[in-house]
Amino acid sequence: MGSSPSSDGGEARLNHYDYVIVGAGSAGCVLANRLSADTGKRVLLLEAGGTDWSPLIHMPAGLARLVNQRSVNWNYHTEPEPALDQRRLWWPRGKTLGGSSSINAMCYVRGVPADYDRWAQACGDPRWSWSHVLPWFLRSEDNSRGASALHGAGGPLGVSDLRHHNVLSAALIDAAASAGFARNDDFNGSAQAGFGLYQVTQRNGARCSTATAYLKPVRARGNLEVRTGVLVERVLLDGARVVGVQLRRGRRGSEQIEAGEVILAAGAINTPQLLMLSGLGPADHLRAHGIEVRADLPEVGEGLQDHLDICTLVGTERKKLSYDHLNELTTAVRWLRHRDGPGSSNIAEAGGFVRSALAEDERCDLQFHFVPALLDDHGRHRLPGDGYTLHACHLHPRSRGRLRLRSADPAQPIAIHAGYLSDPEGHDLRRMIAAARLSREILAQPAFDAYRGKPVFPEHALHTDAEYAGFIRRKAETIYHPVGSCRMGSDDRAVVDSELRVRGVQGLRVVDAAVMPSLPSGNTNAPTIMIAERASALILGST
Repeated sequence: MGSSPSSDGGEARLNHYDYVIVGAGSAGCVLANRLSADTGKRVLLLEAGGTDWSPLIHMPAGLARLVNQRSVNWNYHTEPEPALDQRRLWWPRGKTLGGSSSINAMCYVRGVPADYDRWAQACGDPRWSWSHVLPWFLRSEDNSRGASALHGAGGPLGVSDLRHHNVLSAALIDAAASAGFARNDDFNGSAQAGFGLYQVTQRNGARCSTATAYLKPVRARGNLEVRTGVLVERVLLDGARVVGVQLRRGRRGSEQIEAGEVILAAGAINTPQLLMLSGLGPADHLRAHGIEVRADLPEVGEGLQDHLDICTLVGTERKKLSYDHLNELTTAVRWLRHRDGPGSSNIAEAGGFVRSALAEDERCDLQFHFVPALLDDHGRHRLPGDGYTLHACHLHPRSRGRLRLRSADPAQPIAIHAGYLSDPEGHDLRRMIAAARLSREILAQPAFDAYRGKPVFPEHALHTDAEYAGFIRRKAETIYHPVGSCRMGSDDRAVVDSELRVRGVQGLRVVDAAVMPSLPSGNTNAPTIMIAERASALILGST
């Protein structure tokens, strides 16, 4: 890359960038697009994974085959979870251009206005309230239904109705209706409650990750450089100011890059790890690993939250109905030719939101995802036969986890203590029991009579709360929504302020799901993209 004007008007050094973005995932690709629009600024985007070349990424149903692809997945595991029979839960996170938006189930869900009004209250800044963040959702969105008061058109991110859905997904919606729940064709509309088909982050039947939506259209910009296969080892500081990053590529030695501003967009797991490796975190913990403390930030890695999920699986004797034994060649050929058919399915096609009797405020507190296949252990355990799966999670857990370094080695994964069901009053467990009971009630409705076979999980009828609790402890898993490990807030213990600047240092921000003060009422990808849109404007001083 040739030289370009630096921010101080002098000749730019080749290893100096105005913005260095760490992580080319759901947030990082957005940042790279928006910040490089200022042609007077040099932008460097760093990604530990490789490019998103795999056809399995772009064909939506290919996500079923991405499960065991270590080349695109950090493949994390929690520490043994005390409330889940000491099981170590698998936490997949995207490790490729587009990050988790390249391997997720593509459900486009924002949450509800009250989520963001709570964020604004938590960080003392009305600019994070619903009325202020909605325009940033709209800016990102290109909804196939067109523009409206609650949807955008013409933005980078394709949001579409599914081109194909299974008859079992339609049965789920009918079953929920007969169980007394509304039908809802837009979970991001005027009301969230009810059951329907999810809209998905797709365009023309293909996955629309942030790499596709935001990065690909601007890769040719002369002021934007993208490096893949790069492990950032630490942030470099000169006193209390961040001046760059140190990185390593393969077996090469470490390299230092100068930056006017560093933006960490590595996700709720990797961002706090990188802060701690840089001496920014809980002082005693850093000293225990021989790391010089540059700023004592006790809540780095604290406040970890996730949606715990329980699956109810039922078999069916109707062969070739579910997706358990699709002809993969036929599916792929049809998708390549027409961009439709089962290959265009996000697999988790239908679902819904419910405000249970245990809800503590006006928001729905339970979410459901329906899969027309038998899905055990994230699809890693292939079960015999055919069937269907109903996921259920509690949206507003009180339990909190934490992240802790295993060592000062950047290549060593951080220790994840998810803390599921750890709230002392049993709040979360009661709601998970309610979610599992409701799953059974919905699947018992007449809409499934023509398809229902033998129960798979739970293997037999459960009756008491104790029986449901045992099932949950034995089988519950993540639904892939970790947030909150570098929360934003107005108090002195918050890791970042309301403009996402890391406290105690200059020239460093966090822009990813780690900053969320609390989980939104739903999937976390769309909110993460919104945060990056919002942050880009803050960084550029345009809002």
